[in-house]
Amino acid sequence: MTSDWSRTAIARLRADELDTAETPLRKFPLPRDWHVDLYLKDESQQPTGSVKHRLARSLFLDAIVSGQIHEGTTVVEASAGSTAISEAYFAQELNLPFVAVIPASTTSAKRELLERSGATCHLAARLDHVIDDARQLAKTADAHFMDQFVNAERVLDWRGHNIASSILRQLRTERYPVPRWMVTSAGTGGTATVIGRYLRYQGHPTSLCVADPEGSALLDVWRHQEPRSVGTGSRIEGIGPPWTPPSFMPSVIDDMVAVPDDASIAAMHVTSALLRQPVGASTGTNVWAAVRLAREMRDIGLRGSVVTLICDGGDRYGDTYYSDDWTRRHGIQPQKHRDELEALLTIASGE
Repeated sequence: MTSDWSRTAIARLRADELDTAETPLRKFPLPRDWHVDLYLKDESQQPTGSVKHRLARSLFLDAIVSGQIHEGTTVVEASAGSTAISEAYFAQELNLPFVAVIPASTTSAKRELLERSGATCHLAARLDHVIDDARQLAKTADAHFMDQFVNAERVLDWRGHNIASSILRQLRTERYPVPRWMVTSAGTGGTATVIGRYLRYQGHPTSLCVADPEGSALLDVWRHQEPRSVGTGSRIEGIGPPWTPPSFMPSVIDDMVAVPDDASIAAMHVTSALLRQPVGASTGTNVWAAVRLAREMRDIGLRGSVVTLICDGGDRYGDTYYSDDWTRRHGIQPQKHRDELEALLTIASGE
């Protein structure tokens, strides 16, 4: 039997879904003579500031209707930061205690967002320790481990209302309403899996490309179509895990592009300048791959559109990716790639 608390919680989560489905679709300025349009689905406009808002809501809905979360349940999650921020928001909305297990390297801005949302932060020594630490914490009485890396593929709706269906609705009035490519990066793999499945389910001739940063295990997994653990873990927060998340489904991906960290940071800066809003480094990873695909279309005379995501805003990374001192200490040198990208886009920017 559904309790009064569960009915109220489900109603709140479903209302959020209706209110937040249509985040803006922003035009990225490519040279006109390319005859290729590039769009960025701006998930930084979600109430919790990132694409992980959709996943967090789905995880809560699934756990509540499955009877795993009820009034007073402590919720535990392992995260690089953004999923935890989104889950902390929903936990606060539903008056549930929330514990975020995050890497010690997580930016101070993300930690502050978590703490302001009432979350308790548990710092794991390394990225590959967060899941084990979260499982251990969740063994306490009346706690539920969300386990996004296992459950993302299962809880996200790939048949109906999802990020891919929203993008295609927004493209209906554009000159190329069915894109040649959709591009995303992958952490859990949930967003990529939803997009790939939905495109196939609807019979669209759109291909899915996953942009993968340095240190990730996922490109090798896709190449061999079997689980592997070959990465060291990415320096680009939220994407490029060093292991194979169970929710990552390489069979729905048509291509993967390896993106150097230098290129991710360069594209982050260029995108922020062109759109006049700061974006995160994973968005830079996406844009670098998307521009590469658009250029390949131009080179073979293929007209059409490409869509990728603004995963989150740049305000969370002032002391890391936007810090010259931080990038120098980590051996990241984006200037060469920035110059290359800016030169490529000079005509588009009107210079």
